[in-house]
Amino acid sequence: MGKLNVIVEPGKQEMSYTRTFDAPRELVFKIYLDPNLIPQWWGPGYLTTVVDKMEVRPGGIWRYIQHDPEGNEYAFFGVYHSITPNERIITTFEFEGTPRHVTLDTVDFKEENGKTTLYGQSVFQSVADLQGMAEAGAESGMIEMMDRLEVLLEKVRV
Repeated sequence: MGKLNVIVEPGKQEMSYTRTFDAPRELVFKIYLDPNLIPQWWGPGYLTTVVDKMEVRPGGIWRYIQHDPEGNEYAFFGVYHSITPNERIITTFEFEGTPRHVTLDTVDFKEENGKTTLYGQSVFQSVADLQGMAEAGAESGMIEMMDRLEVLLEKVRV
């Protein structure tokens, strides 16, 4: 499996990451925007994810709801700002449990020799927001999510 590289510089409001997958970028991009596949990789494996809304177009909204084994519900949502097919997705991201703490997220998809590298960046409204997300386990959650994406890519390529 590939390794997720996360960069958080002290005093800055952004977190960036990279991860390379042994798959063509068209497939990785498709999985990022397929409401039928998102529940198989988005978020930690112990949660069940449901795509509530997904309007894949500039200005369209997305909303995912997760449930834990105890029945608790966690919802996340955002707005698609820009979608360049097979190249880039720009959205906002917000957890309904902490309203008004919005990030601007960009994911670039670059392919070389049949492998796709994701270059992601999340820009937070404040350093405190970034620190709060980091303390809530964002990095370990992202690692698990990217590992689950890699497993899904291996399944759909067969």
